[in-house]
Amino acid sequence: MDFSGNHRGAVFLSPRLKPVGLLVVALLLTACGGGSRLDPNLQLAESRNWIRVVRPGDTLFSIAWMNELDYHDIARWNHIKSPYLIRPGQVLRLYSTPGSAPRTVPPVARSSPAPNQRSPARPKPPPPLPAHPVAGWIWPVQGALLRSFSVGRGNKGIDLGGRVGQPVRAAAGGRVVYRGSGLSGYGALIILKHNPTYLSAYAHNATLLVQEGQSVRKGQVIATMGRSDGRPLLHFEIRRFGTAVDPLKYLPPRG
Repeated sequence: MDFSGNHRGAVFLSPRLKPVGLLVVALLLTACGGGSRLDPNLQLAESRNWIRVVRPGDTLFSIAWMNELDYHDIARWNHIKSPYLIRPGQVLRLYSTPGSAPRTVPPVARSSPAPNQRSPARPKPPPPLPAHPVAGWIWPVQGALLRSFSVGRGNKGIDLGGRVGQPVRAAAGGRVVYRGSGLSGYGALIILKHNPTYLSAYAHNATLLVQEGQSVRKGQVIATMGRSDGRPLLHFEIRRFGTAVDPLKYLPPRG
């Protein structure tokens, strides 16, 4: 499960609880054996996206992608060094807690605050990181825009129409960091890393024509269009520091 090679495969604290204690107990439970996965406190912490228990086939990259996080951040929060290897059953913290101290885990039955108790404030987001620009993005396919970017409506990219078997091209030069069908909801997927800031994803393909670790040039055919919801479609995403952004703000105007 090396990030640079074989990837198979959510962000802030809940406003209701501070999960530092949950993480500590989860780590202790995980160290005791495989049965820890059934612990109610561990399940509560994972369901609220405070932690992630690594499953077979997970990689640090795939976990970061599904939770719109930068894999470097997860590695730093969990003291994981390159080549970013993780193992099934390992508990990963999905948040940063500068200056926090562990405290007792509240029982599951008492997880909701009392009616007159104010929930702790959501932590302030970190300052923006300097970006590495990508020059000259291109459209991955020529086809109708079927669905626009709308995180609120569950679309973290854009959907483009066409025909089954139509070439899908790299929107910018980069390296293949994921190739497969292990990420739920994406079908046959390719993810390219363009630089430390930007990734792009090409989902619901019919065939995948590149391998993980392979360098590709802008415009290179990397896949062929497949189907989703019964119609030919390419789902295309751009991620900036792990967070989905509107591809239409990066792609050139269409003539």
